[in-house]
Amino acid sequence: MKKAEVVFIPLPAMGHIIAAVELAKLIVERDDRVSASVLMMNPPLDSTTTKYTESLTASTLPNRIRVVHLPSLEHTAVSNMAANWMASLAEAQKPHVKEFVSKIKAQSELSPHDSPQLAGFVVDTFVLGMNDLAGEFGVPWYVFSASGAAFIGSMLYLQTLHDEVKGDLPELKDSDTELEIPSLVNRLPAKLLPSMVLKRESLASFLGAARRLKHARGILINTFEELESHAINSLSKGEIPPVYPVGPIVRCKGNSYDVGSSQINDYKDIMQWLDDQPPCSVVFLCFGSWGSFSVDQVKEIADALEQCGHRFLWCLRKPPCKGKIESPSDCADFQEILPEEFLDRSAKIGKVIKWAPQVEILGHKAIGGFVSHCGWNSTLESILSGVPIATWPLYGEQQFNAFEMVIELGLAVEIKMDYRKDLSKDGIVVSSEDIQRGLKLLMDPESEIRKKVKEMSQLSRKALMEDGSSYSALAHLIEDIMGN
Repeated sequence: MKKAEVVFIPLPAMGHIIAAVELAKLIVERDDRVSASVLMMNPPLDSTTTKYTESLTASTLPNRIRVVHLPSLEHTAVSNMAANWMASLAEAQKPHVKEFVSKIKAQSELSPHDSPQLAGFVVDTFVLGMNDLAGEFGVPWYVFSASGAAFIGSMLYLQTLHDEVKGDLPELKDSDTELEIPSLVNRLPAKLLPSMVLKRESLASFLGAARRLKHARGILINTFEELESHAINSLSKGEIPPVYPVGPIVRCKGNSYDVGSSQINDYKDIMQWLDDQPPCSVVFLCFGSWGSFSVDQVKEIADALEQCGHRFLWCLRKPPCKGKIESPSDCADFQEILPEEFLDRSAKIGKVIKWAPQVEILGHKAIGGFVSHCGWNSTLESILSGVPIATWPLYGEQQFNAFEMVIELGLAVEIKMDYRKDLSKDGIVVSSEDIQRGLKLLMDPESEIRKKVKEMSQLSRKALMEDGSSYSALAHLIEDIMGN
């Protein structure tokens, strides 16, 4: 029996790594001829990512998947948060990737009947410099997007706008321009474009990634046809490689890396509290591993929660010191950043936590709504669980995702769609009144959005089942891999 080995190279950021690992699991569990190696580039973006990758051991992974930690680079080799850190990290890690893949190749040549043959690379959208190595080894490479299909369409559109129409993309930052992007039905306000596009120093990396998309063997996207039918159809009409919508790929419940010995008591405490709440009564607020707010903004959120009176579960992270570019940390004492006596006043209806097992929380019957930063993984987790979202984007392409969820798909309500967090300084403060308005819409038990999200939840599950759209797309992908 012919065996194949696929090498995954994700961006070392939480959402990207989780999606890549879960996709690798799906592939090897579907076809026992396929093995996967997931290469972890170091340094990762934050400590949460480190905790997750350290949990990926032989005992926690299926057979035929291995996680390989590449040597950690000095900060002189790659600046973690520099504008082009993604490109510089990939470039600096290339020799280590080449060394590892050479060993796979050598092993397969030594024992061609027993060892898997190198069949291809699956490379994150934003580390596409690695595609050169696929050429050196004589195998194809696939792009894996941890974002949605509409976003991939926007990358291709913006690259064409820049290269062929000579559009000055950073000039759009403060304009009222609306863009007609083929992967969207509605016009997109330019102010909702990703930060990478609106900053000159990072634009080159974005455009480079978009240009390379067209040269891949295929584009794997963490989405499903029923969610993004227009975007997927628009991509199939362009001159680009085949698109494989293989999602929703999310971390499975009961497979939580988070619930380690140090967090098991926190986990039990959170789930017990939720067990004591009525169905669909709790607002869950969580903003990802990089989500934190200034003290002034925290006060407005706290006031909104008190005024609206809904039960709430709020994951609150401590922001880094002003001017420091690093991920938020755990709060040792919530009193430091919350309004005085807030915890006492809200004790009967709310709970503030420093860490959240998000998939398990969203799957709990007590959760009625999710205030989210709109990272694509979080968005899919919420859809899968049938929980409506109130959008509060912070970084990256999250403003784009918020627009897609609210305007394009009608699956979310808005708190502040164009909110943008600057890593180096405090941004605007969203008022308690605006937050309350969003919470009221979010928690309306009879809202049309709630019904639509429940319907989409059912469709998302069907997509992954036998004969479902994503199940079939994965089968076609494996067929293509084995043909290599």
